[in-house]
Amino acid sequence: MSDPQVVPHHIAIVMDGNGRWATRRLLPRLAGHQQGVEALRRCARACVQRGVAVLTVFAFSSENWNRPADEVSGLLELLALALAREVPQLQKDGVRLYFVGARADLAPKVRADLAQAEAATAANARLVLNVCFNYGGRWDIAQAAAALAARGEPITEASLHGALGLAHVPDPDLLIRTGGEMRISNFLLWQAAYSELFFSDRLWPDFDESALDGAIAAFCGRERRFGKTSAQILSAHPDPVPV
Repeated sequence: MSDPQVVPHHIAIVMDGNGRWATRRLLPRLAGHQQGVEALRRCARACVQRGVAVLTVFAFSSENWNRPADEVSGLLELLALALAREVPQLQKDGVRLYFVGARADLAPKVRADLAQAEAATAANARLVLNVCFNYGGRWDIAQAAAALAARGEPITEASLHGALGLAHVPDPDLLIRTGGEMRISNFLLWQAAYSELFFSDRLWPDFDESALDGAIAAFCGRERRFGKTSAQILSAHPDPVPV
């Protein structure tokens, strides 16, 4: 899986199943989120090794504020601890962090921590890691349209795309959801228009390198037409080429 021609350029993941992983083990839900951080570390390292250029993960949705208060506060504390612990290693691994989502609703300390982590990794170029935090796909489209309107700019597909939270990277080629659910749950609604979807029954803490390789293998076996016919794709690429 080391040849960059046979892997997706950009992988996005809905990291679902942390709570159920913990519940099945009679553990607090926060223990599942802690294991989820370990799974993310493992996945990011695997993406670097396989030549994936961009990894985008759904860490905390705008709807997650509706969860029990102790779980929300625990998640925010876990984020702060993860940032303090992981940023030095991310720098060594050449991973650049971006946090995508509404920051105005976050506590000043959390906003400062996010900005500091982004600044610390700004020179890295091996992998772009987008962490969607306090994010929702509908929010993303609405805020982009509002920004364009405030600047008096016309709202077109191109201008809207450029105002979205992931304007700094190409759209995801492959969108993975773990945990057995078959929906994208308000994640990258605009950007996933032509993404290949892969649903895994594994809970996120159990999603390892072999599971990632399985998703990449499924992606490589698909024909991406972008609205064209198979005949058009074949005529444009008469010789077999990596997907």
